[in-house]
Amino acid sequence: MSDHPPGGGPVAELHELLLASEDITGFLDAFTASIAEALATDGEQVWCAVTLLRPKRSATVAASSPQAEALDEIQYHYGDGPCLTAAREHRVVYVADTRTDPRWPAYGKAAAGAGILSALGVPFDLGGEAEAGLDVYADTADTYDAATIKVIQAQVAQASTVLCLAVRLARHRDTAADLKAAMESRTTIDLAVGIVMGQNRCTQDRAFEILRAASSHRNIKLRDLAADLVAQVGKGPTSTHFKA
Repeated sequence: MSDHPPGGGPVAELHELLLASEDITGFLDAFTASIAEALATDGEQVWCAVTLLRPKRSATVAASSPQAEALDEIQYHYGDGPCLTAAREHRVVYVADTRTDPRWPAYGKAAAGAGILSALGVPFDLGGEAEAGLDVYADTADTYDAATIKVIQAQVAQASTVLCLAVRLARHRDTAADLKAAMESRTTIDLAVGIVMGQNRCTQDRAFEILRAASSHRNIKLRDLAADLVAQVGKGPTSTHFKA
């Protein structure tokens, strides 16, 4: 990886990206996609997402792909993990190998089972406007060295100034609804997990894994899959079952 931040642009280019986006989510989707593309070298798979913290519930407000959003959901499911810790404690958190890192054993086992062996959380500095972090996932262990992590930090720092402005503007524009919708999607996912538990007579963890696997297999966002399932059940008896 070069010494220049992935996605390469200076702050001015990030401002242009924000202006070209219809809302905060559009800006962040483009940002996460550029980071993931820059980091995906030598055939490695890399997924990026942005987690926004709220008092009662966290949510992914942008992702480079549906898979990235599903990977974030693993941390939300367990209520902890490297990326949530990074956003909460405002520090970089790196898991070099999810199979052996002792800090979040339940999360680590689930992440490894989903094919994620490295996880990196880098906090945004939003000056108290909000708490958020960039989540970077890779399918290989020991993916990032100290130099690469510093490069990612530099890009996040640049994006923080733009995102802080965007958050402030969102308070005066309809784009605030984007953040609200992201939070509401968590309720839909929780409902879908309950439905799968009833359909398959399984535990909450198993139901979540079934949903996540179905999302990855069908290459659709987890929240969209959950919404479809909840809508089907709301129409009456359904024979729809998700199986691993």
